[in-house]
Amino acid sequence: MIVGVPKEIKTREYRVGLVPGGAAALKQRGHTVLVEKNAGVGSGIPDELYIAAGCEIVGSADEVWKRADMIMKVKEPIAPEFPRMREGQVVYTYFHLAAAPELGKVLLDKKVASVAYETVETPDHQLPLLKPMSEVAGRMSVQVGAVQLEKEHGGKGILLSGVPGVRRGKIVILGGGVVGTNAAKMAVGMGAEVTILDVNINRLAYLDDIFGSSISTVYSDPAQIERYVRQADLVIGGVLVPGAKAPRLVSEKLISEMQPGSVVVDVAVDQGGCIETCHPTTHENPTYEVHGVIHYCVANMPGAVPYTSTFALNNATIGYGLKLADLGLKEAIKRDHALALGVNTLNGVCTYQAVAEALSFEYVPLEKALTLK
Repeated sequence: MIVGVPKEIKTREYRVGLVPGGAAALKQRGHTVLVEKNAGVGSGIPDELYIAAGCEIVGSADEVWKRADMIMKVKEPIAPEFPRMREGQVVYTYFHLAAAPELGKVLLDKKVASVAYETVETPDHQLPLLKPMSEVAGRMSVQVGAVQLEKEHGGKGILLSGVPGVRRGKIVILGGGVVGTNAAKMAVGMGAEVTILDVNINRLAYLDDIFGSSISTVYSDPAQIERYVRQADLVIGGVLVPGAKAPRLVSEKLISEMQPGSVVVDVAVDQGGCIETCHPTTHENPTYEVHGVIHYCVANMPGAVPYTSTFALNNATIGYGLKLADLGLKEAIKRDHALALGVNTLNGVCTYQAVAEALSFEYVPLEKALTLK
């Protein structure tokens, strides 16, 4: 198989879809790897390392997309890349289609086989390709929130750790999954007062076991969300429904009742966001203000730490990437149910039910989609 690695073109997106070690593994199995010139530079990976791994350096994105049977990326294709996709091509990347109706339509019209990192799901309901970036985003959410709380950035002027004689900052984390757990690690390390809300009692019990008295765990319902969000200095949104739009947990009315200079960081924004007043921003213009509350809603947060993010992501994605290259899409998804759940579109139809419902597309089971031409 010919595997293509184009340079990411989203604003300040410095990650790359394949590292030299993964490229070498593909090459050793007889595959051809095309890497766009300087695709890895933002992650600290020069072209020379790809050449040493046996890759062919290609001068343009157009050529990579034209020649490759499978594209390995980090972020979803955006408008300039739409014309480059072609029928039958496998694109293996993050898609977050529930929040990207235009992209979804293009994938169907062009009959592209989209394999979405975020919906690959193992039998124990783990999301192995989403987890590494959720870990990064969760940890970053506290860092960026701490900065936005500084008066210079419009915040309250609060130090999360406090100092002797002055209260600590209050952090409220919505969702106790991977994002929430990693946010809590950072928040506890900074010395903040941390509360995690979740609807899963078993998860709350687990978090209570590992963090002990360092955090408070609260069962999430509308009344509790209102109570804790209203008094928070920093709110972190970390809820997830695989493939679907994030549930809206914080209303605009509740945002208006927060103290001026409070901060919200919605890590779920790439799935539509769990805070009503949130919309995607970029690293160039990461924040905006609503009702005096600072909103940080960058949809590709891990792109700011590309070295860490690229290698963490590749550690997770390369195994499935090798399987797709070695066996081809059809055989690979027959043999691996977790990978099959990653297929969101195939042969012009939508094969992931939550995405179909979010975008009002017809849902076609994968088994039937495989028989279509």
